[in-house]
Amino acid sequence: MAQKRIICTVTNDLTYDRRMIRICTSLANAGYEVKLVGRLLSSSKLIQDQAFQQKRISCFFNKGKAFYLEYTIRLFFYLLFQKKAIYYAVDLDTIFPNYWMAKLKRSTCVYDAHEYFSEVPEVIDRPLVKQAWEGIANYTIPKLKHCYTVGEELAQEFQRRYGTPFSVVRNVPPLLKVEEKPTNLTDKKVILYQGALNEGRGIEAMLYAMRGIEDAVLWIIGEGDLSNELRALAKELHLGEKVEFWGFVTPDKLAAITQQAYIGLNLLENRGLSYYFSLANKTFDYIQAELPAIHMCFPEYQHINTQYEVAILLDDLQVENLQIALHRILHDRVFYDYLKRNCKKAKEQYNWEQEEAHLLKFWDRLIKEV
Repeated sequence: MAQKRIICTVTNDLTYDRRMIRICTSLANAGYEVKLVGRLLSSSKLIQDQAFQQKRISCFFNKGKAFYLEYTIRLFFYLLFQKKAIYYAVDLDTIFPNYWMAKLKRSTCVYDAHEYFSEVPEVIDRPLVKQAWEGIANYTIPKLKHCYTVGEELAQEFQRRYGTPFSVVRNVPPLLKVEEKPTNLTDKKVILYQGALNEGRGIEAMLYAMRGIEDAVLWIIGEGDLSNELRALAKELHLGEKVEFWGFVTPDKLAAITQQAYIGLNLLENRGLSYYFSLANKTFDYIQAELPAIHMCFPEYQHINTQYEVAILLDDLQVENLQIALHRILHDRVFYDYLKRNCKKAKEQYNWEQEEAHLLKFWDRLIKEV
C-alpha cells in the first residue's frame, strides 16, 4: 500500500543510530514498507541486515555548510526518483528535502526532532548559523501536522514556539535482563560515559574529577569533534590507566559493556535549550543496566528522579561537586543499593516494549488521516 511506504532520512551513516534502527524495525514489523536513508563515509562499516531497507548517499563534503547544502540537494533528487511515500525527516538537517518532496508529490511529511537543533552548543555561539537553522524551522515546522520528539519538555517547548502539536516517543532501549555475573573486564569500579565527544557534554569536568578518584576507572565510549582534544587533556592530566577511550562501539555490544559499569554519567552543560530540555538516551541505557547515575538537575531528569530516584542530580558542573557525588555513590553501599533497586523499578516503565505502543499509535492515527 502506497500510504504505508515510509522513507526516513538522517545525516549519519546508519551504523550507530539506535533510535532510528528501533523505530524503523518496529514500523517494518507492523507492516510498513520502510527505507532508512543516510550518508556514506570513508569510515563507514558494512550495512547490517535489518527488517527494513537501507540506503547511503555519497557526498564530496563531510562537514560544514558545504556538506549540508550538498546533502540537501542529493537527498532531494534521490527522493524525487523514488516511489511516492510518507517522507520522514529526522531533525532540521533533513527537513527541507522531505518537506518539499511531500509538497511536490502531494504526500505527508513527518518530523522527528531528536533535539532542539538551533539550540545546540555548536550552533548557539554562531549567530548566522543559528539564524539560518531557525529560519528553516520557522518556515517548515508550523506547516506540519505530524511531529514527535523525545521528551515532554521539548514537546511543550516546540508547541509553544511553532504552534504545532508534538507527540512524544522516548529514546528508550528494550527491556534488558541484567546478567547476575557478567564477564569482568576490569577488577575496578567503572565510571561510564557513553555518547558523542562534543561541546557541552561535561567530559572535561569528568577528566578533571578523575584526579581525585583513586579507586575507579573512567570509560569513555564514543567519538566526536573533541576526540583528539580530550585524549590530549587526559594525557596532560597524567590520568594514565584511570581513563580509557573505547571509541565507537556498535549497539549490539554496548549493553554488555554498560553492565560492566558501577556508575553512569550524563553531564550536559546548560548551554542552550536543547541540552536544558534534553532526555538523553544514555539515561535509559543506565536504568536498563540497573546503573545508578549522575545527571544534571534539568527538568526531564528531575521528573524521572521524582518518580524513581535513580541518580544524583547536580545543580552545577563544578569539579568538586562531581567528585563529592562520585565518592558518595562509590563508597555509600546502602545508598548505592537504594538507587539500584529504583533502577529495577524504573526499567519496567522506561523500555521500548512500552514505548513502541506510542510510536505505532502515532502512525496508525496518521495513516487514517492521509
